[in-house]
Amino acid sequence: MRAVITDAGVSGAAESREPIPSLELFDSPRAWRMVAAAFVAMCAVYGVAYSFGAFFKPMAAEFGADRSATSAVFSITVLIWCCLGPITGHLSDRFGPRIVVATGALFMGLGLALTSVIDRLWLGYLSYGLGVGVGVACAYVPMVAVVGGWFLRRRNTALGIAVAGIGFGTVCGAPIAAALIAHLGWRATYVAFAIATTAILLGCAWIVERPPVHVTPSRVRLADAVRSPAFAFLYASSVTVSTVIFVPLVYLPSFARDRGASEFAGAALVGVIGGASVAGRMGLGSMADRVGVVRLYQASFLVLALSYGLWLIAASYPMMVVFALVMGAGYGGYVALSPAVIAHLFGTQRMGSLLGVLYTSGGIGAMAGPPVVGLIIDRTGSYRVAIAAAFVVALVSFALLIPLTRFEPAATRSSAAID
Repeated sequence: MRAVITDAGVSGAAESREPIPSLELFDSPRAWRMVAAAFVAMCAVYGVAYSFGAFFKPMAAEFGADRSATSAVFSITVLIWCCLGPITGHLSDRFGPRIVVATGALFMGLGLALTSVIDRLWLGYLSYGLGVGVGVACAYVPMVAVVGGWFLRRRNTALGIAVAGIGFGTVCGAPIAAALIAHLGWRATYVAFAIATTAILLGCAWIVERPPVHVTPSRVRLADAVRSPAFAFLYASSVTVSTVIFVPLVYLPSFARDRGASEFAGAALVGVIGGASVAGRMGLGSMADRVGVVRLYQASFLVLALSYGLWLIAASYPMMVVFALVMGAGYGGYVALSPAVIAHLFGTQRMGSLLGVLYTSGGIGAMAGPPVVGLIIDRTGSYRVAIAAAFVVALVSFALLIPLTRFEPAATRSSAAID
């Protein structure tokens, strides 16, 4: 009997859907091209999305909006890309990633172009929210699933490098946006971003290919995975951490400016978070090939939680830089290891769809976090209460991951089925 690839992993021919392809395709130069395409795509979409902090103050000033209303533009965007994750993941599993990524390119370019001409803030909820939200959803989950499906031996390393593109985008996006806004204004900057991201994503769509193994989606098995206790702990922890993880990306630049930093220096702190996250994504992704991926994932959450304690006591710009470095390292580990933990616990055959379901948690957290923090700041006139609350919530997200080590990995569950 010949072994085959199924939704659950490696099994017997009685449950076969498609023969195992040549192992030479996995971890090959062709596979590393997928990593490069994923890196560039994530750099582009998240470089735009996470630069919103640089646009926050000029947009709020032009429309006369408070912090809560302005931050809702970003929160709605995150909600859309998180809620669309299951759909784009499913479409990529079924039809391949190329058409999904190309569609995201067109949505993102159009959305940014329309945002550049809005005359009311609520229109940005539609143009920016839908455009950037769909663009990120069409790039992230499909590309991560593609990378996971092209690797066997070096999967965690490859995933870590791919998602490091988010960090590089964060490093570059906010400072570039701040510099362009200073010279061109925020509207022309969005036009420039629209042209650049559309071109980059279309190029990535042309390069990306479906993984060597493709299976017909199995809704029953996906539902079983989603209902499992392991996924419940992952999801609950992701909801709570997402409530606080986007707060610095929106408010840290204005926090720094209120304490005497320049516009560029404030925006640069988001770049520092991105730079530190690159080290977290690439370093921990490589370590996960040799060390337990679940324990590294837990450690990332603990580092992320403790960083908010540093922000709470930050009274100078150098201390804000320290917070950004520590927070970025923990955040980078969280992003890099989420796909690896999914592959570890559930396998890779439904990775796109399962990751999409997991990332809906980010939308829930994003809708709660930045607007609530903005409301607290507006009501109290201080950031400290809001930061303290974020610190507590982040600790809760770490505590929810503690039981995860007792669950059996997918490889162990499927090994008995190999004939």
